Amino acid sequence: MIKFHLARLILDFEEEHQRRLTLVELSQATSIARPTLSKMQSPKGGHNTTTNNVDALCRFFGCKVEDLMEYVANE
Repeated sequence: MIKFHLARLILDFEEEHQRRLTLVELSQATSIARPTLSKMQSPKGGHNTTTNNVDALCRFFGCKVEDLMEYVANE
């Protein structure tokens, strides 16, 4: 399964910029629907998304794809 590290990237952003980053703000900045971001932020993983969304998030956070998501073998 693909596991997203969106929650960690948001925390890193908040720490670096010393302010809160809401999903509404992230949604407006990336044009990704807030419910989609919420699902991606879930620790359960397994959410399906588009490469456009991955691109937009990598652009916003200035990160690599592997910083945003990773493959985890099913247990």
